[in-house]
Amino acid sequence: MTGLFVTFEGGEGAGKSSVLKELGHQLKEEGYPVLETREPGGIEIAEKIRHVILEPAHTAMDSRTEALLYAAARRQHLIEKVIPALEQGMVVLCDRFIDSSLAYQGYARGLGMDDVFKINEFAIESCMPEVTFLFDIQPEKGLARIEANKGREQNRLDLEKLDFHEKVYQAYHTLAARYPDRIQVIDASPSIETVKQAAYDKLLPYLPSLKK
Repeated sequence: MTGLFVTFEGGEGAGKSSVLKELGHQLKEEGYPVLETREPGGIEIAEKIRHVILEPAHTAMDSRTEALLYAAARRQHLIEKVIPALEQGMVVLCDRFIDSSLAYQGYARGLGMDDVFKINEFAIESCMPEVTFLFDIQPEKGLARIEANKGREQNRLDLEKLDFHEKVYQAYHTLAARYPDRIQVIDASPSIETVKQAAYDKLLPYLPSLKK
């Protein structure tokens, strides 16, 4: 594949979705072929799975069921949308990927990051991002942002208690230490423009050969 696969990670309220949109806009203006997408979702089948996973009423969902549903949505999204775009030489900016499953289901849900990674190995085969941006913000601040942003999509994960989000935060930092060559940590507390510029600066070394 000739494109560039970039994933955006972080806890609830980290602002990664907003930064992705701003960064995508800038790259398009500069002449890069860009695909913006998200997980779970991005295509019809995966969006339907997203609804099942994140529906606030689905409080009875088992943790293993949740992990398997994420992996299923991820597989379909990759095959139907991400891999074809990479084969066309595009810059794929994806809101969440495998690290989310490792942090949320593997660590915060207590399933074990290694076991959840095995589930996802089957789903993604060898398709991993070249670079992952981890938008770093304390859980209390991220949740406060969500509370202040009434227009944001509210989902089942937003209803979790603070200790769950603190575990997610810890997991992401464990992953950043485990995969330092891939995961780039970005301070998500400043303005969106400042955070976007930080992400852009870290992405630049990967970009030159991909411009139209």
